[in-house]
Amino acid sequence: MIIGSHVNYGKDGMYGCVKQTLSYGANAFMFYTGAPQNSIRKAIDLDDVKKAHELIDSNNIEMKNVICHAPYIINLANKAKIEAWEFSVNFLKEELKRCELLGVSYLVLHPGSCVLETREKALQNICDGLNEVVDNDTKVMILLETMAGKGTEYGINLTEIKQILNGVIYKNKVGVCLDTCHLNDSGVDISLFDKYLDDFDKEIGLDKIKCLHLNDSLNPLGSHKDRHANIGYGTIGFDTLINVAYNSRLKDVPKILETPYIEDHAPYYYEIKAILEKKFNEHLKEDVLK
Repeated sequence: MIIGSHVNYGKDGMYGCVKQTLSYGANAFMFYTGAPQNSIRKAIDLDDVKKAHELIDSNNIEMKNVICHAPYIINLANKAKIEAWEFSVNFLKEELKRCELLGVSYLVLHPGSCVLETREKALQNICDGLNEVVDNDTKVMILLETMAGKGTEYGINLTEIKQILNGVIYKNKVGVCLDTCHLNDSGVDISLFDKYLDDFDKEIGLDKIKCLHLNDSLNPLGSHKDRHANIGYGTIGFDTLINVAYNSRLKDVPKILETPYIEDHAPYYYEIKAILEKKFNEHLKEDVLK
């Protein structure tokens, strides 16, 4: 099982991310290179990166299972304000450079949202943005995250994900990150996950799936809300998520938890333990707070 969680880059940098990962009993992790809500970024500390890679290597973590997530402020869908779109394109370019310095191969990206243009035009805007950003020399693959359909989000079904991928010139530079909460909230029944994978394989190809966000949902199927729940404490349920985590077709894909903190405490050690043992923890809150 390749499994981990979101970890905090914060003041301790990438080395701190690895330490957190090991404390959770994980062998994969995902992080933002700065705050996801703004453009403030510290320069990459190459000494920190070297220390982090040494700790990664000594604990048998593979770099292909280390994921970065692009900040939410990047929005390639909206060209109505061209300056904002160009800012997103340029900021995404910089994030790719940061990932390269960190030695990370994958950057997860929310495709974007837009109220001022048609869905067809907004999807083309995303393609245009990606074609501005990636070329034959790009070393980091962008992973389009499947979205819940909240507001005017894009990438909310296979049709839209496929349309974006088809519009990218350098197709080997863009892949997909599935999110179980987002899939549920967009209308995909996760209890029929194999059927979804069949459809994905037919429309896009399973080789495009490079990351899986494993989250429960607070919302019913098709609610278009996007509110994550701890594993087994939502509408998807523990057994269904276990079946996703252990699906043989995604055996080599890192599973990343983005579940909520419990009173400012990370639940990931206990959630990962429950997944590895295939046993629902009905005392998660008590364990996390003890």
